[in-house]
Amino acid sequence: MSIIKVENLSTAFGDNLVHNNISFEVNKGEIFGVLGGSGSGKSVLVKQIVMLNEIQKGTIKIFDKDISKLSLDETKEIKLNFSYLFQFGALYSFLNVIENISVMLKEYTNLPKDLIEKIAYTNLDIVGLPKRVAKLYPSELSGGMKKRVALARSLAMQPKILFLDEPTSGLDPASTQQINELLLYLKNSLDMTTVIITHDLETIKTVLDRFIIIKKDKIFDGNISKAMNSDDEFIKDFLTNKKAM
Repeated sequence: MSIIKVENLSTAFGDNLVHNNISFEVNKGEIFGVLGGSGSGKSVLVKQIVMLNEIQKGTIKIFDKDISKLSLDETKEIKLNFSYLFQFGALYSFLNVIENISVMLKEYTNLPKDLIEKIAYTNLDIVGLPKRVAKLYPSELSGGMKKRVALARSLAMQPKILFLDEPTSGLDPASTQQINELLLYLKNSLDMTTVIITHDLETIKTVLDRFIIIKKDKIFDGNISKAMNSDDEFIKDFLTNKKAM
């Protein structure tokens, strides 16, 4: 069952054609990857899906609804069903960890303060961080901890879809493995649909159920086994030698 459907999407900036008639679907409960080289429009594509960038040509449906035809109330309702995690976490520097995690709950719910705090601490535990970091500020956290806090904040509203932009970028191998294990845990325990922009080979090989590779056109759609058995040498080189990553 598809939860996101992209049909005949084309995007251009001036004379630069970024997407050429791209179509694909994301199925409920899977971890789906958007791969491509630098400048291939991965982030632009995902930002169009989450309604941060305008759709120039084509159709994007979420929960079977055309996002370009939604009313303001329908747009707000759909946005509350997904979370978007920016590449660098985008934590508020003037708020401590537990306040950062609580932001969305305070803004979009009428829950009492003690319940919001309880939910925030639960999410802190879900992402594997101890209570002692709750009162720390972003400047006091390592890169891996910042990513986890941002992920905990993304989970606060119990989204049905989680969008992640390079969740392991800049992390050491141990922290990358921890994030990958956390993504698998979220899928298995919360039945969450996750869309990831990534260039990390370990994530591609061990976490993604399926992925597309874009290079203006969609040049691949499938899993790692299908990709490695492809007759297309570019796809094999892309996944083994990081060509055009």
